[in-house]
Amino acid sequence: MEFPDNCKYTDDHEWIRIESGDTAYVGITDFAQGELGDLVYIEVETVGQTIDANGIFGAVEAVKTTSDLMMPVKAEVLEFNPALDDSKGGDPAIINNDPYGNGWIVKVKVANLSDLDGLMDVAAYKKHIGK
Repeated sequence: MEFPDNCKYTDDHEWIRIESGDTAYVGITDFAQGELGDLVYIEVETVGQTIDANGIFGAVEAVKTTSDLMMPVKAEVLEFNPALDDSKGGDPAIINNDPYGNGWIVKVKVANLSDLDGLMDVAAYKKHIGK
């Protein structure tokens, strides 16, 4: 199981990684994709919207269940990863194989970078999931 140290983590098993300035990528953790199982559909209809911290920005559907996607910090959704969008020939299962790389879900503009300080680092997230 992967735990990149350049990400911050939430109780709901999302990660956020600053790419440059206030631009970041958000996805679900390796632990989360393992718990969900094979992902078959991802819905993100919030591009262009600003979502509050812990607000729902989309949903993932797996063979086992459906789960809401929660925004780690207040941010504007800039882009939904086209590689995951099955309506555009994408494959949601990319997340199962590469949750922190090509499996990012949304690109966002973070409203306040200091909000990241309230999220878990790798050590805290590992403890959260019992690893």
